[in-house]
Amino acid sequence: MGGPSLVELIAEADERGLAASGLACLDRCVPLLGGGDDVLRPLWGSLAEGGAWDMALAEARVKLGGADVLEDPSADEAITLAHRMLGAVPSARSAAELREWADACSVAALQIHRLLDTAPDGGARPSSLSARREGRTDGMSPLVAAELRRQVRILELLANQGAGAGALRQALEVSIEGRRVLRAVVSRRERGSRV
Repeated sequence: MGGPSLVELIAEADERGLAASGLACLDRCVPLLGGGDDVLRPLWGSLAEGGAWDMALAEARVKLGGADVLEDPSADEAITLAHRMLGAVPSARSAAELREWADACSVAALQIHRLLDTAPDGGARPSSLSARREGRTDGMSPLVAAELRRQVRILELLANQGAGAGALRQALEVSIEGRRVLRAVVSRRERGSRV
């Protein structure tokens, strides 16, 4: 990949860019949280319009639940990672907390895609996710490669255009595409487990 790595883009992002980056990772994983496509729309709206982030977050957490999943040691790892991402969303949008959350969401989303991908990832060691995020992408499985591209694309959009409504709308569109892909993967996996 040319240009800055994912790690560099997160390090350089501003507060709204970080919030949008983390939210987009979470949004793509909504199929694992059992939520509808619009469940995080109020959070996107609060980013675009400067609304009450904490209230929108509380509403999303009520709708998506997940405390039982986090307390169940036998729960599916991908689902647990998605619920941890939701549980870790900062209720106050401070740059330091958002940077830590966006970084953790980036890693979790890549790990979720690796767990769900039926194709082998050429670097399946835990440390290889760090290498992926730093730009070493050879041997990546298709699902992980697509997720990495989406994360980079969203951060580039927000860096180049600012975090105005237009950039946020484009970031959401990129995320919606990824959510559709993940929903199809989750659906296939559920059908396979029933066979």
